[in-house]
Amino acid sequence: MIKAWIEAMRLRTLPVSAAGVLAGTACAIYNGGFNTLPFVICLLFALIAQIVSNFANEYFDFKKGLDRKGREGFRRGVTEGDISPKAMLTATMTLLCLDSLIGLSLIWWGGWWMLPVGIAIALFALGYSAGPYPLSHHGLGEIAVLIFFGIIPVSFTCFVQTGTWDNFVSLTLPVGIAIGLMGANVLIVNNYRDADDDRAVGKHTSVVIFGRNTMSRVYFGNGVASCLLLVWVTIGRFDIIWQAGTLLYLNFHFIIWTRMRNSEGKELNPLLGKTAMLMFAMSVWLLTMIAVA
Repeated sequence: MIKAWIEAMRLRTLPVSAAGVLAGTACAIYNGGFNTLPFVICLLFALIAQIVSNFANEYFDFKKGLDRKGREGFRRGVTEGDISPKAMLTATMTLLCLDSLIGLSLIWWGGWWMLPVGIAIALFALGYSAGPYPLSHHGLGEIAVLIFFGIIPVSFTCFVQTGTWDNFVSLTLPVGIAIGLMGANVLIVNNYRDADDDRAVGKHTSVVIFGRNTMSRVYFGNGVASCLLLVWVTIGRFDIIWQAGTLLYLNFHFIIWTRMRNSEGKELNPLLGKTAMLMFAMSVWLLTMIAVA
């Protein structure tokens, strides 16, 4: 039973949430501010929000008949009978309430207008799979990830630690877009793997709509665009030796992309995890560069 719940959390993808917070903290340090408590709260909030989204995805896809036993990818606890639908719904709503309480504490640093931001994140966590127009079922998943795993966490993690929007256009926003594009790549691998299953049940992900070849090119382009953005915001600010991190990212990105194009089914699971870890590594590189340089 515990194993089923851990599988439902999809631990391999959780570095995606952490990456946005680390990158936002890097921007905060550059702007002259680092505050431990809001950093920890942002990190905890982001991780729980992603788990809520993962749980909701399992529950609502099961209820809509979009999952079937033995499908490719991570084992679906509800579909396979390891977890009851009622237990999954209860866990989803309980964690959502807990995360909302955690997020409310950020009002102390960011002001009351953090409330609509938190509401938007909560709605996304559920709306990704639920509601009258689930984002993940209509080819909008990658755009949602760009916003809610990139721009928003980077921007607001920076803001609650510094209390300012200094260098937003020249640093924080492009960093948020870069991290968001990397996060979108994690979803592309997921949908690339599940394309046949999703097509069979009428789930219109981006890969189902545009095809594997097109989305594999988008995957490659996202990685390149991310690096160009990070080079643009860092090369004039830090010693050029730090660009070695970007070159390493591009090298591993190319290797993963090549393997993705020649893999299918469960062979793609490790590549999904590696894409998430590569994104996390880039956020650590950015944080280290700004903290040390």
